[in-house]
Amino acid sequence: MNTWNGKTVWLTGASSGIGRILAIKLAKLGCTVIISARRANVLAEVASHSPQQLLPLPFDITDASSRDQVRQQLADRVEAIDIAIFAAGVVEYEDNLDFETEQYRRVFDVNFFGLVNSVAIAMPLLKKSAHTPYIVGVSSLTIVAGFPRAEMYGASKAAADYFLKSLRMDLDSKTFDLSIVRPGFVKTPMTAINDFPMPFIMTADAAAERIIQGMHKRPLFINFPRRFNLLLKLLSLSSNLWYRKMAVKMSRHG
Repeated sequence: MNTWNGKTVWLTGASSGIGRILAIKLAKLGCTVIISARRANVLAEVASHSPQQLLPLPFDITDASSRDQVRQQLADRVEAIDIAIFAAGVVEYEDNLDFETEQYRRVFDVNFFGLVNSVAIAMPLLKKSAHTPYIVGVSSLTIVAGFPRAEMYGASKAAADYFLKSLRMDLDSKTFDLSIVRPGFVKTPMTAINDFPMPFIMTADAAAERIIQGMHKRPLFINFPRRFNLLLKLLSLSSNLWYRKMAVKMSRHG
């Protein structure tokens, strides 16, 4: 039985990386997927893979003033949302320890406040689902242990992760499901800027498959790859080894 066929999905961050591949795969599984990102021309290219099932809805998730407008645009396309996947994200690094507030705010605007805006937009339509509505938010394995140069990215993902965990507690568990996706390094345009070793790196296609497989059971956490997840957990328990010996080698200031 195809548990995806006929489901309506709203997916942010659909223009590239994991979000793009997820959208295409879910459409092939029989979902109607409303795909969102800022760039309308790129969304149109993604939609061309399955024009009947991939419906573009361009908007800027950092623009809180557009909530009502985007919510109405969603309602004009579908009666309800069964699954909301929030995959939009950006990365910037603290290379010079300048602590530029605007740079931190820029990253938080997408990775945290953009998530909050998106949840607020989706919630009324999720509540109209004839099935158990499902929220999926993409966090990161970087929150398990501190990484050099990742002050703003890691902090923004940690904030998103905590928000989703608290939201899961406040939602009625009988009527809502929620999963937090914590991927390791994935080969995407976002990680293409990385100039350091990325252990256990996987393709966006493989990452999307892991997410879809995990979503079948709707667990609270979908962490992968397993070896990297386990390694980071073990290293976080041995703070001296990680923070004084290993992680410092990834820093430009070590």
